[in-house]
Amino acid sequence: MIKRISFAALAFAAGLSGCATTAEDPQSTSATSPSSSSSSPSSTGAAARSGVGPGTAVPPSRFGTGSGNVSPDLKRSVYFEFDKYDVKPEYRALVEANARWLKANPKARLVIEGNADEQGSREYNLALGQKRAESVSKMMTLLGVRTEQVEAISYGEERPRSDGHDEKAWSQNRRSDFAQR
Repeated sequence: MIKRISFAALAFAAGLSGCATTAEDPQSTSATSPSSSSSSPSSTGAAARSGVGPGTAVPPSRFGTGSGNVSPDLKRSVYFEFDKYDVKPEYRALVEANARWLKANPKARLVIEGNADEQGSREYNLALGQKRAESVSKMMTLLGVRTEQVEAISYGEERPRSDGHDEKAWSQNRRSDFAQR
């Protein structure tokens, strides 16, 4: 009986924490300012060139009504914290936009490519990349996308976006990318 009550209380608390709003972090505000969008010489990839990186959530303005005429946003990624695989709220709009596109295009397929930084063993990073890809994939299926339309794969540390060996580079490598198949 006590186990049921404690489980119910735990489930209720988890539900409330998922609905909580958070105050805007001053550091994330400064990360989205135009002055901080410069990239280091060691940064590579579309995100580094466009100034989009971890902590930079750009609204999906191209996705309008969700008609089938618009392509998915393959240039933006979902970024993760160190050793984490939960999708941050700032990337929910990106996942929702791609989910709307998939629902409007039932024959379309997306591959979610999980990536990790170079910290940790190869095996650990492959598993972490897979969990990151699966968390984005699961969010999309919860938004109504059919499971056949989304595939989660991991590249681990094998496809870095940035070749540096510091926190700035590692934060750009902890991501899930979208690819169309």
